[in-house]
Amino acid sequence: MRGLCSNGVKAVALELIPEFERARGIKLYIMWTSTNMLLEEINKGATGDLAILTDEAIDDLIRQGRMMAGSRVDLAQSAIGIAVRNGAPKPDIGSAEAFKQALLSARTISYSKTGISGVYFPTVLDRLGIAEAVKSKTVIPTPGVAVVGDLVARGEADIGVQQISELLPVPGIEVVGPLPAELQKLTVFSSGIFVGAKEAEVARALVTALTSAAARDVYVSKGMEPMSKS
Repeated sequence: MRGLCSNGVKAVALELIPEFERARGIKLYIMWTSTNMLLEEINKGATGDLAILTDEAIDDLIRQGRMMAGSRVDLAQSAIGIAVRNGAPKPDIGSAEAFKQALLSARTISYSKTGISGVYFPTVLDRLGIAEAVKSKTVIPTPGVAVVGDLVARGEADIGVQQISELLPVPGIEVVGPLPAELQKLTVFSSGIFVGAKEAEVARALVTALTSAAARDVYVSKGMEPMSKS
């Protein structure tokens, strides 16, 4: 089976997929990157059996006739979080104003421009009225080379902003907490099956595994809220 999976769910998938492969005696081939970059690949002709993207992206692909109608299954919800290097002072992010001051006081900040959080975060800076003030001290990771957490761990950024599920697996950093509630954007990650999928049955079985009761603790441990109530 071939699939495309957003980095927002990568940590969960990497833990759950090996057991699924062993149980069925198969090998999954997965392309991992941000939802936006995966959509670019799909627009260039990339396809497969299953895709795990944001719910909006899956819905768009269904409307375009690229994914099977009714195949969307919501997996988990993710919040955007703030991280610092291990041992570094933790900034106050308890309110929008406190977070604003933390950003202004930081030597450097980092967020990804290709992921959902990176597309959204500039709107937060605009709302806080500090987009220009922090522009010169913003460090953007190179896609495919480094992630936000890497820059924070290396001390190249004092504050990192990304999906909590993408920050937690990175060694050398600590998640301070989520964005203040008034600034937060929750993202739902969903699966969808491509029209013409050669391994649609396997794709459905994988979705069942990813929404099982046993998977719930994995989502929680990776900083996500599972959508399935099973």
